[in-house]
Amino acid sequence: MRRFWQRDRSEEHKKSGEVAAAAAAAPSPLPEPDPTAAAFFDVDNTMMRGASIYYFARGLASRKLFTMRDLAMFAWGQASFRFKGAENAEHIHTAREAALAFVAGQKVDDLVRLSEEIYDEVMADRIWHGTRSLALQHLDAGQQVWLVTATPIEVARTIARRLGLTGALGTVAETRDGVYTGRLVGNLLHGPAKSEAVRALAQREGLDLSRCSAYSDSVNDLPMLTAVGNPHAVNPDAALRDHAKAHGWPVHDFRTGRKVTMVALPAAAGAGALAGGVAAGIALRKHYRS
Repeated sequence: MRRFWQRDRSEEHKKSGEVAAAAAAAPSPLPEPDPTAAAFFDVDNTMMRGASIYYFARGLASRKLFTMRDLAMFAWGQASFRFKGAENAEHIHTAREAALAFVAGQKVDDLVRLSEEIYDEVMADRIWHGTRSLALQHLDAGQQVWLVTATPIEVARTIARRLGLTGALGTVAETRDGVYTGRLVGNLLHGPAKSEAVRALAQREGLDLSRCSAYSDSVNDLPMLTAVGNPHAVNPDAALRDHAKAHGWPVHDFRTGRKVTMVALPAAAGAGALAGGVAAGIALRKHYRS
């Protein structure tokens, strides 16, 4: 009697499975690749609330690779440069050698692993869902989607991987035998450098920039935005908002009540603020330790 009951239950389970499979909707077909179009997204305040390199530094500080005192000075320096509106060649040049000094001597593999841990800990919940949705729309259309940011390339690649994007263009740090020297290769990927990176990638990938899209929050990214046929302003600063409206560009604002929500640190107005913050923080660190 018990065996009959078990066989009867097994047949019911099988029938239930067959019914469920039959009722399941057919999977949506994958999009046809669109090989000549792509979308380029800035990161800080466009894809993510706040400055990604600050969150990265904060994660290093929690692991004793960057002290909390250094972090406080880093934050002070970034805020100081932001409020002073500093954005000039001298600050960028100074930051060229200083921006990644706090990882000098660290192994590349270790920093890649740490960037993944830190993304999961402090960056993931700061992604703008609206911006990610825009990126996914391009992926659904069969287009490549790239992050373009002054953030170190290792961190940028981690963000791109976690979001399921094609890849990232970021600031490249010099390495020797798998170890960071604390210097940059070239300059920060900022302003005109972003547009040059986009153009170089377009040439490599066979992209038609007139069919491509770009998204940013900052007027400093006008070179990248004007390099493509479909520029968009996302959570824009006042100058970019005015420019976008004057030129009929789409404006997307995912901030509640048009007010930026920041945790711990105001966002940088541009790479000058970012670079200045790092440079000022490191300079202060050297001063207090001397």
